[in-house]
Amino acid sequence: MPAPTPPLPYLVIDFDSTFTQVEGLDELADIALRNHPDRQRIVAEIKALTDGGMDGSVSFSESLRRRVALLPARREHLQELVAHLHTKVSESIRRNQSFFQQHADRVYIVSSGFREFIEPVVAEFGIPPRQVLANTFRFDEAGNIIGFDEDNPLSRDGGKIQQLRELGLEGAEVFVLGDGYTDYQIREAGLADRFYAFTENVSRTAVVDRADEVAPTFDEFLYQNKLPMTLSYPKNRIRVLLLENPDARAAELFKEEGYQVETVPGGLDEDELVQRIEGVSILGIRSKTQVTPRVLEAANRLIAVGAFCIGTNQIDLTGCMLKGVAVFNAPFSNTRSVVELALGEIITLARRIPEKNARMHRGEWDKSARGAFEIRGKKLGIVGYGNIGSQLSVVAEAVGMQVLYFDIQEKLQLGNARKMRTLDELLQEADVVTLHVDGRPDNLNLIGPRELALMKPGALLLNNSRGHVVDVTALANALHSGHLGGAAVDVFPYEPKTNDESFESELRSLPNVLLTPHIGGSTAEAQRNIAEFVPERIIGYVNSGNTQQSVNLPNIQLPAQQQAHRLIHIHQNVPGVLARINNVLAAHQVNILGQYLKTNEHIGYVITDVNREYDQEVIKALREVEHTIKFRVLY
Repeated sequence: MPAPTPPLPYLVIDFDSTFTQVEGLDELADIALRNHPDRQRIVAEIKALTDGGMDGSVSFSESLRRRVALLPARREHLQELVAHLHTKVSESIRRNQSFFQQHADRVYIVSSGFREFIEPVVAEFGIPPRQVLANTFRFDEAGNIIGFDEDNPLSRDGGKIQQLRELGLEGAEVFVLGDGYTDYQIREAGLADRFYAFTENVSRTAVVDRADEVAPTFDEFLYQNKLPMTLSYPKNRIRVLLLENPDARAAELFKEEGYQVETVPGGLDEDELVQRIEGVSILGIRSKTQVTPRVLEAANRLIAVGAFCIGTNQIDLTGCMLKGVAVFNAPFSNTRSVVELALGEIITLARRIPEKNARMHRGEWDKSARGAFEIRGKKLGIVGYGNIGSQLSVVAEAVGMQVLYFDIQEKLQLGNARKMRTLDELLQEADVVTLHVDGRPDNLNLIGPRELALMKPGALLLNNSRGHVVDVTALANALHSGHLGGAAVDVFPYEPKTNDESFESELRSLPNVLLTPHIGGSTAEAQRNIAEFVPERIIGYVNSGNTQQSVNLPNIQLPAQQQAHRLIHIHQNVPGVLARINNVLAAHQVNILGQYLKTNEHIGYVITDVNREYDQEVIKALREVEHTIKFRVLY
């Protein structure tokens, strides 16, 4: 027979800056003094007195008396204040509203604030008036606030201690959650088992230093005490490591979600990343950082990797998959930026701008048409007809070019583009060759001495794909010899990890060669798009289990979670695992509301929505199902 479940602890929660994000009296001052000529000074003085009373530098009774004396408020101002405070409930408190509604009998709001604005706000959370202990205002006949009930213990120093003594809470532990010194005093007086400094809205050093624990959110408090919570785990426990300077919007989105975010300006080599990856839940990289098997072995809490670029060849995708780590990239976000760069490069090289520009800077006037040509009517050979290649096809055709393309996969041509049967055919016929292939090992030196020799004399070559796709030495030789008329290169076999490192290449100082530092997608629009697209995919995966557009996990677009717990199970793709999962659920009499499964050659991804009430032993049993890779619950 299972042991009886211990009763929930009593929760004694402060109101100002804990249950709500703000101090009620401060907000009332803002409202009441809206049109007052000395508003700024009085509001600042009231807020200073609030802080003094909270951190213990001013006695609470003096702080309260002086604040109310400064406050020219009326009864009608309280109605506006209550409406405002409804919008200022702390985010993690709001997120766990169901906890309060289900366990309101265990919650006491003990505040030195005022009942007139506290009661209506906490009532929304099911907390009855009898469990709200607070001060009350005094009014004159005209409705002006003229003071407060000075017989109320909460208006005096040590008032919270007296109130807790009178409550006489018995039969369970008592936990106090608050941001002020007066909350700590309850614990100091021996009337609570633990004091949690609540720092979601404000962190007072004098209070934090005295706390048994720090609760940055209410989720964290519930998680620490294994109490029912809305989230699977506190969001502040999700650590994000962003490398290589993605647009600042990425960090903003993760922070808005409540995650801890750390940024590193450049890339990290394998040893450096191994040292930094422990405890990281989400890793964000671009093209320089390599996520290797050794990195994954050190990644003890990794949930997802975000590639803030198109390519993912720098990531061990299979290794991530076998650890249940989802990988997301941005396959479309910088397409237009790369296309515009390529078109600009074609025109610039065709008019021999690089060498003309260099001579002008040296004071040489070389007004000559030799080697310069219009791109209208010329043949553009596109190697790789994916998102970028196909859009470039449309744009190039619009300016009068004839488009040829080659791709190892069957792709439907756009407009009048003509498919070439082989790469050799394309190289021999095109006036301009542009590369838009991925970084797979098969593409190493895709364009080498042989391929360059096949190109037309005077042809142009563009590489905006991957550095290792072109044999750089062979390209330099073809340019030195005059066989090629020019080249534009944005990617290189080795690229500096930071802007402080020197760039070395055989292509430097060659005429009619455009060299750019991997900026194909480096436009404000593209970087902003990437910085929104990737975090949104990752946050969707963390919050709902959606793997749509993941490059390594089976793709499932899940319906919204409706009044259910969602069980997410990643396992090796062997026969019988789904049956074992369902046998566990049946043995524990868990009612399945919906189930979704997709597999690939390596893993299976099964999502099960179940009734909200179930024996916690089912979680342990599901984790122990044979061949499980990763299991988590979304509440």
